[in-house]
Order: sequence, then C-alpha cells, then structure tokens
Amino acid sequence: MNEQVQDVASDPLFNPLAPDFIRNPYPYYDRLRTIDPIHETPFGQFVASRHADVSLVMRDKRFGKDFVERTTRRYGPEIMNEPVFRSMSCWMLQADPPDHTRLRGLVVKAFTARRVEDMRPRIQEIVDRTIDAVIDRGHMDLIEDFAFRLPVTIICDMLGIPEDHREVFYKSSRDGGRLLDPVPMTPEEIAKGNAANMMAQMYFQQLFELRRRSPADDLTTQLVQAEEDGNKLTNEELTANIILLFGAGHETTVNLIGNGLLALHRNPDQLALLKARPDLITNAIEEFLRYDSSVQMTGRVALEEIDDLGGKRIPKGESVLCLLGSANHDPAVYLDRPDRLDITRPNVRPLSFGGGIHFCLGAQLARIEAEIAIATLLRRLPDLRIDDVENPAWRPTFVLRGLKQLPASW
Repeated sequence: MNEQVQDVASDPLFNPLAPDFIRNPYPYYDRLRTIDPIHETPFGQFVASRHADVSLVMRDKRFGKDFVERTTRRYGPEIMNEPVFRSMSCWMLQADPPDHTRLRGLVVKAFTARRVEDMRPRIQEIVDRTIDAVIDRGHMDLIEDFAFRLPVTIICDMLGIPEDHREVFYKSSRDGGRLLDPVPMTPEEIAKGNAANMMAQMYFQQLFELRRRSPADDLTTQLVQAEEDGNKLTNEELTANIILLFGAGHETTVNLIGNGLLALHRNPDQLALLKARPDLITNAIEEFLRYDSSVQMTGRVALEEIDDLGGKRIPKGESVLCLLGSANHDPAVYLDRPDRLDITRPNVRPLSFGGGIHFCLGAQLARIEAEIAIATLLRRLPDLRIDDVENPAWRPTFVLRGLKQLPASW
C-alpha cells in the first residue's frame, strides 16, 4: 500500500501549505529533485531537495542562520518588535557563532549519551503507566493519549517543572509549528504566537524564581545559575531557550512516534515483521525517521555569495531551505525504492535531525523515547489497529510534520 503514487504534474512545484502537500509531500519532492533541484520560490528563497545539496548547506560555514536579517527581509523592519520573533532571535537554534557556541555549551551536558541512556527506566515507566491508564477502555487516540504524554513528561522532568504544574502542559495545544514554516505568517497568526509566547514567559519567569530560591538537579537550575554567572546568559536568552527546549523536547518526538505508528499500520508486512522480530526496533526507528520525518525542513542563509549550488548562483543574504524529507527519499542515496518502508533497510542515515553545528541536541533522547514507546505498544497491545489508516488528520503545518489525532482500538 503506497499513497505516494499520485498525479501531481499540474500543481505548483513548491506550495508547502497546500492540503495535498501536507497530506503527502513526497511526490512533490520527487518532481523538485527531477525538474528543479535548487528551486526559487515566489518569496525569493531557494529550495534544495537533493541529499548532496542539503548535506552541503547544513555543514558549510559559508551558510548560517542570520535570523534577524532574514526575518526583517521577509516581514519588514518592525517585525522584531513582535514578542514572539524577539524571543526566537535568542534561540540557540537561530543563532550563529559565537552566540550559538556559548548557548549550546550551557545545555549540551544535559544531553550526553550517558545521561540519556540513564533515562531508559524512567521512559519505560512512563510508557507502561500511560498504557495502564487506557488498556481497559479498548480505544485511545495514539497522539493525545499516548505519543504526547511521554516526551512532555520527560522534558518536564529535565526542566524540573513541578508535578502539580504539569497538567496545563499536557492539556496545552500544539500549534506552534507555523512559526517555522517558510510561508509568511498572517497578522492573526503572529498575534496568536505572541499570546502563547507571553503565557510561556510568565510561567517560566516564575519557575526561575522558584529555582533561584530552591535549586534542584535540573536543567532550569543549571541555566539560572549560568545567568547569575554574568555574561553567559541574559534573562531574555534564558527565557527564550527554556521555551525552545520545552517545544523542541516534545513536538518532534510526538510526531516521530505518531508518524512511525501510522507507517507501520499502512505497511502490514513491516508491522508483522517488527512484532516477530522486536530486535529490529533500533533500525526501524531510523527508517521511520527517513520514511516520514517529523521535521521536513531546516533553513540557512548565504553569508557570502555562493557561485554554484547545484548549478545556481546564491546571492549573499538569500535563504536556502533544505528539504530534509526530500533528501531522505533521494534515490541517489537510497537506491532500493526510497518510497517504500523497509525496517531492515541497511545503512539508514536520515538527515531528520539536521546537520553541522545545529545537529539536534536531543536526537538520541528522541530515538530512545520512540524505541521504547513503539516496542512496548506492540508488545502490550498486539491486536491494536488504527481506525482509519487511509485518511488520517494531519496538522496544517509543513516544517513540523505530524498528526492531529490517530484513533485506534484493540
């Protein structure tokens, strides 16, 4: 079963918020790679769709983030007065060295391989408790009731968010994805982003005060102490990067689990194989990341004129959008039917976590969370079936690809 075969020849080459594109971007990527692999959009951005070009742009020092300049070019000089964009300008994800080096250096210790491996028992406990809560009902929404619960709990643990504050985080909506999309936001969307940002700022300022009075063994305490250290972190940077860590710490993992479960149930042979051979789970996670990445794009700016990127000249200051989902399906790298899910596929090295200095800090944590969540679900609910694998409800965002809900029963 493969929904990736359809006629898209009459559609624009790159229209990432179109409903058909959201539902299934992969045929559009095929066309981009074939017809115009470095494509210029109506907004003046260049779109890289081949694996070689995407890899180069993410790792080449001639490209950077240049967030303020890039955003001002898109929206006009007043845009940095909007709280949500001012906050984003402090994210390490949007920073260039030396700021990026300084900010990332403050949090990287929380994500070492040893610390992440040590979280396995806690992750297993949360997954089992989540299944215990629904097992007698015979049905659940795999996104809201299952995939969402785990990474939110883990990032709350890491940030030291007290237990009695967490219900609001479990209930809060997941609609921040539009901030990262390449299509400019409307004034209404910006206003909504500002409101959500202000709410988050108010909460985390209170958490900082709590951790100044009562330090704990958590990431928030570590960052508050770095702020007090002087020039390592300003209050604005502290707030912005805690908000980033909270969002990045759950959004993509929710989508990885949801997209992976949908892919398995759309490919019953692969589902049966994974149930028969649970030892394949680690490779299966890499294949889920490749097959339907929860992050479809990352962007860079040319810090100098680039004479030749895939046959095109990129002027200094122009944006290059790197289509991670397209690179993951490039037949130049994945010779054996890249449009097919194959949990035994050898040498799967997806670009889903980005690359270069901005390679995702939480990549290994996301992998382990997805591994334990999916393996435990298949073991404990072996007859689980998704109610509608053909027409699931996708979230209306492009960069962060995920499902609104995924009802299932057993």
